[in-house]
Amino acid sequence: MGEKKTSKLAILTKGIIKENPVLVLVLGTCPTLATSSSAINGLGMGVSATAVLICSNIVISMLRKIIPDKVRIPCYIVVIAGFVTIVQMVLQAFVPSLYASLGLYIPLIVVNCIILGRAEAFASKNSVVDSALDGVGMGIGFTLALGCMGLIREFFGSGTLFGIEVLTNVVPGMGIFNLAPGGFFTFAILVAIVNVIKKDKPVKKDFGCEGCSLASSCGADRKEIKNAESGKGAEKAC
Repeated sequence: MGEKKTSKLAILTKGIIKENPVLVLVLGTCPTLATSSSAINGLGMGVSATAVLICSNIVISMLRKIIPDKVRIPCYIVVIAGFVTIVQMVLQAFVPSLYASLGLYIPLIVVNCIILGRAEAFASKNSVVDSALDGVGMGIGFTLALGCMGLIREFFGSGTLFGIEVLTNVVPGMGIFNLAPGGFFTFAILVAIVNVIKKDKPVKKDFGCEGCSLASSCGADRKEIKNAESGKGAEKAC
């Protein structure tokens, strides 16, 4: 039981820092830079994408044994598009100002590489519970990244936080933070901070021949090379 709890916790938390989709995996950069001009926009985009990610992961995991392998990507996109449409309608009905602010980037969640990537890499290979936890973790990481970027850019660019005036009457805002260069600068700073926090050492990978489609055909060649090398070594020893 302890191992299962640990693995579930690892699945849930890996997307926050260790495998943050924006600051570590560098996915979804386009909506990240475009919608993080303010804290509200960043959090709104993050929550919307998280809802789609969780729901699509669950459904794709449930259908993983039914969806034919050859058409899995179109099937994933259809599932994701259905949930994006629902989220779009909910935002338009209940939060029209946020819907108008995010604009085209809401329907573009359909082709967000984070959501499609998690469907292909995780949900299609794991259970419903694990896929849901993966969606929650990755969604929290995505939302936190956009929220932090939005807070920084709004504070330094407009002197406000969530639309509330903080430094407007004291220090004039630096307009560059509201533009693309400010977005790239903030993004770079956050990536650097995450890299310092992680401090991951390079992992040594054992690149063996197991699983290679050419392993059987090149086996004889490898033996000949080894025999030749051993022969050379014997000659040098003599």
